[in-house]
Amino acid sequence: MSRGEHEHPTITLKLSGHQAVLEPDRFTPGSYQLVVDGTPQSHVNIDNPDELFFEYIQRIGHVIDLIGDPGEAITAVHLGAGALTLPRYVEATRPGSRQQVVEIESDLIDFVRAELPWDKRANLRVRHGDAREVLGKLPAGLHGSVDLVVVDIFSGARTPAHVTSREFYELAAPLLSPRGVLAVNVADGPGLAFARAQAATLSAVFGHVIGLAETQVLKGRRFGNIVFVAAHTPLDLHWVPRLLAGGPHPAKVVEGAELAQFMATASVATDATATPSPLPGRTVFQIGN
Repeated sequence: MSRGEHEHPTITLKLSGHQAVLEPDRFTPGSYQLVVDGTPQSHVNIDNPDELFFEYIQRIGHVIDLIGDPGEAITAVHLGAGALTLPRYVEATRPGSRQQVVEIESDLIDFVRAELPWDKRANLRVRHGDAREVLGKLPAGLHGSVDLVVVDIFSGARTPAHVTSREFYELAAPLLSPRGVLAVNVADGPGLAFARAQAATLSAVFGHVIGLAETQVLKGRRFGNIVFVAAHTPLDLHWVPRLLAGGPHPAKVVEGAELAQFMATASVATDATATPSPLPGRTVFQIGN
């Protein structure tokens, strides 16, 4: 661990060789941004962990808010840690929740724990290893009892292919409780070929899928994030208007016939055909000096 050019906490991750930097948010005291290999991966407000910054994280936060009763403790599994923004959010808004976090970069967890420690009262277990491998080894007692699975896995700026296939999602599917949902962060650009394939792949495993994003992203006009929410049982009819109202705006929810049209030309990604998410252009994630 060292200090970077601007005296920010910095570490070179042993597994990937990527550089991770924690930069203070100049506009929000007590907030920090985790940047890995030049890509912003997390934003954490230490003083107010229930405040979410990135648009796609806010959308996942709204999904979390709709599980069960407000403030009710849930069971969650987070695949991909970053700076633990969403585990902190769950603990702040649903105290007593049982959470597990899976992260392949063990020294990233140690780095974040040292620089931005989380509430010691949180029932939070960190499992080290590849998300797919760990999924296959989770305790049998978690099967059918998890209310929330978050898939937000990146190596640098890309999601590895092996965590985008039907076989991968088939490992996650048995975890979900009757009310459980799986939320996947998908990054894509013009054409949305990767996102369309992810929608088709999730629909091949789960009975119900919706997509959430900013309208220009869904039209394929710029690179951005789409959050897909998948479940075994129908999502509550009140979810869609609440998700739209929650923003960030402009917001769009794609479901039913519109989702079917969105993924109509896409093939299901399998282990034999899956590809990493596309690499964003250099101007997408520009970090200020």
